[in-house]
Amino acid sequence: MIVRLTAIITFSLAFAIQVSAKEPLKVFILVGQSNMQGHAEISTFDHVGMDPVTAPLLKEMRSADGTPRVCDDVWISSIGNDASGEEYHGQLTAGYGAKGRGTKIGPEFTFGIFMQKHLGEPILIIKTAWGGKSLHTDFRPPTSGPYELNEGQLESLKKKGKDIDQAKADRVMASGHYYRLMLGHVNKVLRDIKRVCPAYDAKAGHELAGFVWFQGWNDMVGRDVYPNRDQAGGYDLYSELMSRFIRDVRRDLSAPQLPFVIGVMGAGGPVAKYGPSRQRYSAVHQNFRDAMAAPALLPEFKGNVTAVLTENYWDAELAELKTRGGKVKARSQELIKDKSLTRAQRDAALAKFRAELYTPQETEILKGSSNAEYHYNGSAKIMAQIGKGFADAVDNMSRSPK
Repeated sequence: MIVRLTAIITFSLAFAIQVSAKEPLKVFILVGQSNMQGHAEISTFDHVGMDPVTAPLLKEMRSADGTPRVCDDVWISSIGNDASGEEYHGQLTAGYGAKGRGTKIGPEFTFGIFMQKHLGEPILIIKTAWGGKSLHTDFRPPTSGPYELNEGQLESLKKKGKDIDQAKADRVMASGHYYRLMLGHVNKVLRDIKRVCPAYDAKAGHELAGFVWFQGWNDMVGRDVYPNRDQAGGYDLYSELMSRFIRDVRRDLSAPQLPFVIGVMGAGGPVAKYGPSRQRYSAVHQNFRDAMAAPALLPEFKGNVTAVLTENYWDAELAELKTRGGKVKARSQELIKDKSLTRAQRDAALAKFRAELYTPQETEILKGSSNAEYHYNGSAKIMAQIGKGFADAVDNMSRSPK
């Protein structure tokens, strides 16, 4: 009887330990504009495998039959993928990038794959990203107050005969609109996690484990907001807003130590490697990148805010091959103007020109691009590395001593 009772107690204790050991579901929030949406079509996946450095990534991105992987232990809820405002959710796979022509990925795809590998447990991603949005107005943090038009903007409006009072009112309404949409969607998902993640155990609960910010283009090109952007300190306002954004997000989500990754804009690659045609952008681009990364250097954020330089994942070879496309376009226009040629003759001449311009290998590499340079050439090779870089950064912060 004593032996049997001991066995029952031992089993009960083991069961209790097993139940209590179950970890809360880790939740990661991904936010930004068009590059967080993602414009890399799955047609560019093959290019990932052409480089020995990135070939291992492709093995993680595809199933055995060559189709995009469906992640068993990663769920996602995403809004902003298109203009409809519709929510897309389910198991993570390709297709949670920007909607439109082709099936696309953003950083979420490899972020989810490698974050789950780091943790070895199920995770949930909540992604909110809208193209063409700024931090100075659209995502403006609450503690910064409404955006106030500067003297230069007011003078420009006066010259155009615009209603100044209405312009001010419109800017107040726009201030922080997407911050509120972001927060609203995050809270909506967290209120009913099981709707998105069927495996969620409410008893174990959830934990906000990381926030990734990948935005910047609209602020970088906002000459009216940052009139001294080509000078040292020209983007200091962005650094201030970014710091406030981090504090406000942590406050509003009741997560004071939430690991935060700033994905620093890097389309075009390292500024030091810019060619002659891009030198005129050097000061502006470097100033902005420095301003984006600056909050990670603040003492208050030490150990829980990291800047990831996405310029390090730029594919210079692909970019160079794309620039040659300008010669193809120019040659095509020349052939069109030659009225002595038939359509077949023009096509043959252009094909011959292409064959002289690109080797067969280079022609295959060119298939690794599906969009413009400011969307990292719509390259899955670049986007996959960025997503993994974000995951590695979150993991490093979670492992560092607090």
